[in-house]
Amino acid sequence: MDLLCIGEMVIDFLPGSEPGSYLRNAGGAPANVAIAAKRNGASAAFLGMMGNDDFGRFLVATLEENGVEVALKRLTDDAVTTMTFVTLGKDGERSFTFVRKPGADMLLTPADIRPEVVDAATIVHIGSCSLSRSPSVEATLEALRLARERSKLVSFDVNYRAPLWFYERDAIARIGEALPFVDLLKVSEEEVHLVGGAAGLAGCLKTHGIAVAVETLGARGARCHFAGETIDVPPVPAVAVDATGAGDAFWGAFLSHLVNRGVSCVGDLSLNLLRDAAAYGAAAGSLCVRRKGAITALPTRDEILSLIKMEGVR
Repeated sequence: MDLLCIGEMVIDFLPGSEPGSYLRNAGGAPANVAIAAKRNGASAAFLGMMGNDDFGRFLVATLEENGVEVALKRLTDDAVTTMTFVTLGKDGERSFTFVRKPGADMLLTPADIRPEVVDAATIVHIGSCSLSRSPSVEATLEALRLARERSKLVSFDVNYRAPLWFYERDAIARIGEALPFVDLLKVSEEEVHLVGGAAGLAGCLKTHGIAVAVETLGARGARCHFAGETIDVPPVPAVAVDATGAGDAFWGAFLSHLVNRGVSCVGDLSLNLLRDAAAYGAAAGSLCVRRKGAITALPTRDEILSLIKMEGVR
């Protein structure tokens, strides 16, 4: 496969068209990234544990309907799939309500990280939500270790939501344990403080040997750091509405662009290639925002190319 995504599974409940109504969408950043990459021409698989409830089964079905292989088909009665209710205020600001069984999460163990699955991938992408609870912490670090040992390109998404993780200080500290294994780092503007702010992000590249760090900046596009250079990627103009999944759409499209160009190691990266991949990702994120959704809003390669051509984005 081109891409193996490892991480937690959630359900996003987005506001519907009528007051009090919600649209149910499969979520979880690594799952969204896998589907976004698949829709953009990369073969993808997902490895994660789901609760044995209607939400968990719905998520498995959604992944498979989108052509993503589920590498671990085992539901557990010990976990309840995390559910997220997203509420929009009058000013367009999001508020989150999380429902979950404390300590459940995805409950992966190191034994679930089969070496042959990691071996089959070109890029291994992992979300930091999986660092929230033991034994998933050990499983995540094992996956990172295996990926680095086997010379895979390793992608890592720093993705914490304050309402969910404010009591997970140990999980935030473990981000530092993961960074030495990472080649491609994604962090949102709201979460950059988790790696020490702007100065800390710049230091990550040197201290941990990270090749690329990308900040997604919402309506202001993205900022990409590589080889001492900073690439500012302007956003594709988008309707000013809120959405869940735009950052995942960005990263899935970004990674798919790399694999479609034959990138399999850090040495294949270049400034021009990353500039094109980031612009491609920005177009994907813009389309996701316009559609006001998560997985159902993730665009295809043809849709992204059409938007880039229509609005004159390089």
